[in-house]
Amino acid sequence: MKKLSILFTFLSVALVAYAEGADGKERDKGRLTGSFETNSIYYVQDNRTVAVVPDDNFGSNNYLKLDYYRGKFSAGVQLEGYLPVLQGYPTNLSKAALTNYYAMWTDESFSVTAGTFFEQFGSGLLFRAYEDRTLGMNNALMGTRVTYSYKDIVGVKAIWGMPRLGMSFTDTQVRGGDISFVISNLVGWKQTVLAVEGSVLNRYEAISADLKEEGARPYTTGFSGRINFEHKGFIFKGEYIDAGERHYANSAYDGVNDPRIDLIKNGNAQLIELGYSGHGLGVNVSARRLEYMDMPIVYRNTSTANTLNYIPALTAQYSYLLTNLNPYIVQPSTFMGSHIAPGEIGGQVDIYYNVARKTKLGGKRGMKLGLNYSTYWSIAEDRTAKADSPLWQSINFTLEKQFTRKFKLNFLYSFQEYNDSHGVNNITWKSNIFVADMLYKWTPTISTRLELQYLLTKDDDKDWMAALAEVNFAPCWSIFASDMYNHGSTKVHYYNAGVSYTKSRTRIQLSYGRNRAGVVCSGGVCRNIPAYTGANLMITTSF
Repeated sequence: MKKLSILFTFLSVALVAYAEGADGKERDKGRLTGSFETNSIYYVQDNRTVAVVPDDNFGSNNYLKLDYYRGKFSAGVQLEGYLPVLQGYPTNLSKAALTNYYAMWTDESFSVTAGTFFEQFGSGLLFRAYEDRTLGMNNALMGTRVTYSYKDIVGVKAIWGMPRLGMSFTDTQVRGGDISFVISNLVGWKQTVLAVEGSVLNRYEAISADLKEEGARPYTTGFSGRINFEHKGFIFKGEYIDAGERHYANSAYDGVNDPRIDLIKNGNAQLIELGYSGHGLGVNVSARRLEYMDMPIVYRNTSTANTLNYIPALTAQYSYLLTNLNPYIVQPSTFMGSHIAPGEIGGQVDIYYNVARKTKLGGKRGMKLGLNYSTYWSIAEDRTAKADSPLWQSINFTLEKQFTRKFKLNFLYSFQEYNDSHGVNNITWKSNIFVADMLYKWTPTISTRLELQYLLTKDDDKDWMAALAEVNFAPCWSIFASDMYNHGSTKVHYYNAGVSYTKSRTRIQLSYGRNRAGVVCSGGVCRNIPAYTGANLMITTSF
């Protein structure tokens, strides 16, 4: 009832601000914006898959967000309803509640926020409070944030709050600060950017006597130091994180009595990025090492949303069906039976080149080429960079070519090597994936897109093929149909067909199909997608 009162109060204030005065003159009414999103599925029984159909055959995730702005003041609320939550999302998301609400005052150099807020220090390896509805992730802080900047030279943030987990806020307290010092702005450099940054984060949770006996402490303090340098197309970024002590419960070891086990570990990470862009060429190199970088909001909670930080995967990001069958899952630490790995080490190289127009290779309209390589290994020993088991390797080649004004081709070749045991053994699955994505514009308003995909492998479920056909009637309608078929082992078709309508800021999509069980990841957070067959309605709108 208190949360509903907050919502009604907010709406009343916004409506009053919009009302006109008695003399007929419009007041300084401010601005009200909002968005609504619903994702609903009606599940049906399908004997060809291992899908588990919920009792009422229905799931629906819904979000209503309202923000009001007037001068330097702003306020907002978010209402969420899981009626019930979709299969595969965290089970602690249930029913309907007013989950996020805030008020903020901002001027040119100063801001203060009370209520819920999202924030990030550096790359997010030490701390990130954010929302990702695809994952069911929302760890916003309920508390206070203050920021101050001085002439784009010094920037300071200070936060205090209690992280959200599920539909409520925990008793865990997070306190921290972040400072950045832009040296180049101080000395007046025009073509060079040089900044040094630092962060500190303290986490406090009242813990049980059993955890104290195991050596756990109610508080953890971590630090981050960063440097950013840019000059004439060259970029260098470096970050070092000391995340403080990590405590791992006995349950993490499956009851194994191993003399190597020390329940208290020190989390740390290193991240380096090098890049260059210019003359049609772009090169980016990233290297990262993680050791015990699990940062839970509360101890002994297995929800995928139980995390205070964000660990980007730093691999090629795919948008095609077969390339996402086995996405890479970040391993901040691994405890499986007798196998213990402190974390992972690896990186990626990205190279892009725009071939100029009217050249032998580029032709009349030019061409875009891309090459990506990434590899990750588990770490063999604490406080070392010694690699142990292979976790992931991929090589990707992309080609984008506009052959005529009407026809465009995107081609992708992807070699992927994936360790399904997360490093427990050295057995990997290898696959070669080919994708041809073709777009043809018949008229200025009618176009068709065709995807043809093939996955070749001797491992797992053997070979796959997939196809997607899409017809677009700009600017509103789109009709699509796809099928992903495992002809190497299970002989199952994963089909999907639907229609979407877009008008201004509103999009409605209705589809029906069979979906394969798998994993969807964003950064270090992943959730399992169970197999299901059913009808899916998605609506998004903003105003």
